[in-house]
Amino acid sequence: MSEPEVSHHLARIERDGWTIVEDVFDAAAADALLAELARLERALGIGYATNAFEGHRTKRVYNLLAHGPLFEAIPVHERVLPIVEGVLDAGCLVSSLSSIAIHPGEIAQPIHADDQLLPLPKPHVATVCNTMWALTDFTEANGATRIVSGSHGADHSPRYGAEYASIPAEMPRGSVLVWHGSLWHGGGANRSDAVRVGIAMNYCAGWVRQQENQQLGIPRDVARRFSPRLRELVGYGVYRGLVGHIDKRSPVELLGDAGDLTTVWESADRALPGRR
Repeated sequence: MSEPEVSHHLARIERDGWTIVEDVFDAAAADALLAELARLERALGIGYATNAFEGHRTKRVYNLLAHGPLFEAIPVHERVLPIVEGVLDAGCLVSSLSSIAIHPGEIAQPIHADDQLLPLPKPHVATVCNTMWALTDFTEANGATRIVSGSHGADHSPRYGAEYASIPAEMPRGSVLVWHGSLWHGGGANRSDAVRVGIAMNYCAGWVRQQENQQLGIPRDVARRFSPRLRELVGYGVYRGLVGHIDKRSPVELLGDAGDLTTVWESADRALPGRR
């Protein structure tokens, strides 16, 4: 993605709290992902969730990076990751990667903010930046994500279960919705006769604990095949020369690669007069 495009989307997120990137992936890629998710739902015995937040007519598959290489291109996509890095920074991490299939008859999810569990006064610097990949068309009728535009600047989080005026983030298949973690939003009600399927690719700042435990959830032999950037994104790296190290060494060494870690203390020392 070009710098002007990234800047355009970042300006929208700063103003409204969200943006939509169209034509990120094609129909063939969407079909392949849909087929693999259907296979996983059968293999894992995935049923409907049993609470209002996850939905009583919604199916979710979690920890997708542990379920095959088809999902590995999602966190590092060149048309989406630069926007996320602009909201957070290049030290951001994969927080969770899961599918959300909203079936006909599902009611609207309670409006919420993805960062509202963090005990920080609002508004605050972005700690979370999340994305929704549309494997089917997202329409108001089939449960497109509902958004309270501009709410990322509020000085509080929404009250769980309360009603708020919102708009549907309608988008064609192949699009990706990107939003600031403080934005008030929720899945919509599916009043259609078709399933609305999306992949929730969520990121957090490098100093925030991830929603899904990537290091324990992804077997090391699976992580070994990841690209260097994807390894960093799931936590096999060190944030700003400090957060995430193991005995002053990079955790990527656990995958058999040589680590090259300069700690924050060493960097600060070298910046002193007369040091090099």
